[in-house]
Amino acid sequence: MQTVIDVQHVSMKFNLMEEKVDTLKEYVVRLLKGKLLYNEFLALKDVSFTVQKGDIVGIVGAGKSTMLKLLAGVLTPSEGKIRTVGTIAPLIEVGAGFDPELTARENIFLNGAILGYNRKFLESKFDEIVDFAELREFINVPVKNFSSGMYARLGFSIATEVDPDILLVDEVLSVGDYRFQEKCQERIEKIIKKGTTIIIVSHAMETIRKLCPKVLWLDHGVLKDYGPTEKVCSEYQEC
Repeated sequence: MQTVIDVQHVSMKFNLMEEKVDTLKEYVVRLLKGKLLYNEFLALKDVSFTVQKGDIVGIVGAGKSTMLKLLAGVLTPSEGKIRTVGTIAPLIEVGAGFDPELTARENIFLNGAILGYNRKFLESKFDEIVDFAELREFINVPVKNFSSGMYARLGFSIATEVDPDILLVDEVLSVGDYRFQEKCQERIEKIIKKGTTIIIVSHAMETIRKLCPKVLWLDHGVLKDYGPTEKVCSEYQEC
């Protein structure tokens, strides 16, 4: 079985400001005088794991969204290495990869290009993307006027229509009404059958249990367990 995600000894450190700075001028003055005070926060601590092609892995606990952003390449680890194989479609933040001043139509081509697909391919998928997102009547509206639910529907539709090798999903299934959530789950189940590798971050244990044979549990940034879903979820919920 091919390893498509290889995470080795990854740590992620953030510097959090101790004091409130109200203006840009005050920030610059403190910076030049060396008076900006920070607390060091380790969001992830020496995390190592691998994911095989076709695996569906859920991530639960503290540090899960940071881990997903590292896998997507949005963040660079403070320590350690991450290797991925194949095209990645990240659904990690509502509106990520969109230009708010452009219309939904224009953003389909922009977002698709960011994912590595050419215009001809996106034109062939255009109607399917729009119809799944249920945004036909808003297709020529700038997305800055969209609700967070409309953003998520469009982003999910693009990412899952273009058939990536690795799909990263962060709580997107919780956005929108119940009927659309069911559509999202049905589409992910179809993607699973195609052999796509999927990483899902969610607070909803029901979603994790339904979709993911494996679960990775992060406890305050430390890898606590990684294995069969029922075992890991039961241990996680008992804590």
